[in-house]
Amino acid sequence: MRFNVSSTSLSNRLQTISRVQSSKNALPILDCILFELADGVLKMTASDSETTMITAVEITDAEGEGKFAIGSKQLISSIKEISEQPITFNVDPNTFAIEINYQNGHYNLIGQNGYEYPVPNRLSDSARSIAIDAQVMFNGINRSLFAAADDELRPQMNGVYFDMTTDSITFVASDGHKLVRDRVLSVHADEPSAFILSKKPALLLKTVLPKAEGEAIVRFDDRNAEIQLTDYVISCRLIEGRYPNYNSVIPHDNPFRVTADRLAFISALRRVSVFASQSSALIKLHVDAGTLTVSAQDLDFSTSAEEHILCEYDGTAMSIGFNGPFLIDVLNSITSSDIVLELADPSRAGVITPAEQEENEDLIMLLMPMMLKD
Repeated sequence: MRFNVSSTSLSNRLQTISRVQSSKNALPILDCILFELADGVLKMTASDSETTMITAVEITDAEGEGKFAIGSKQLISSIKEISEQPITFNVDPNTFAIEINYQNGHYNLIGQNGYEYPVPNRLSDSARSIAIDAQVMFNGINRSLFAAADDELRPQMNGVYFDMTTDSITFVASDGHKLVRDRVLSVHADEPSAFILSKKPALLLKTVLPKAEGEAIVRFDDRNAEIQLTDYVISCRLIEGRYPNYNSVIPHDNPFRVTADRLAFISALRRVSVFASQSSALIKLHVDAGTLTVSAQDLDFSTSAEEHILCEYDGTAMSIGFNGPFLIDVLNSITSSDIVLELADPSRAGVITPAEQEENEDLIMLLMPMMLKD
């Protein structure tokens, strides 16, 4: 087998798909990238047995067909050091000896039999599909993934829940302390369906979706999913189990509404949280007419901080405690200039929304409070 390929294109694709690989693989061949040459197209695959990522690059002067696998670390490290130029692969289909020629030299490697590389699980005949705009999918995952849990006892919480109806698609993630519900009205399914996407494929999608064009075609059954993008295909095993009824935990009767500048709020939290107790990370918010006071203290070291920011609020004065890093994560996942914090009392969850929702979107974030000692 023989073919020419751009060094930069090859390096970029290899570095992207190699992110799916695990540092500890049960099968040694999973430390390799699978190359498949057929019909003048070079397809490359990386996998950790549960998640598989496939891409293809343009090649020229292709001769022969077949499969071979190359250890990813050595290959990626060597290819990325070659400046943009055509490089030539010569592969012996019997011994899998590989010679890579470039302008000023060559590499000699020993590959493996590509036909021993595991193939992704096939979807069942009852698989369903939905087309989601790539940017919509990126926003949904990007805004919700941080809230996903890492809980061995409740594995169904360890990913992003795709809840599809005939009216909308909703991206949901929660760890019991924080919850994100991002409902998009511009996307809808032919029939109600749902699945839970685990963190690893969600993180891979966060990497490749910003550069994707058009729609992502998502096909899924009860166990597996396949996401087809412009340049990549991701196949993965889904998290099994029933996702909790997320709508039931969102409080709707919140009489107190605080509107504040999001960036000013984040800046104040970052400054004040330096003085919060390292064990609890407790931040106290006190709202009064036109003022939001952010404070923290560490009694063990006798340190404290307090900062006032302007806000829109005309209710009765009240105080509530939140985990500082959690609150910053929530605010960072909103893009609007102003946010609305809806409160009922210090023992009930705070609801945080953009002051102006984006078109065809309903974004709600929930954060459980912490007990104040004073």
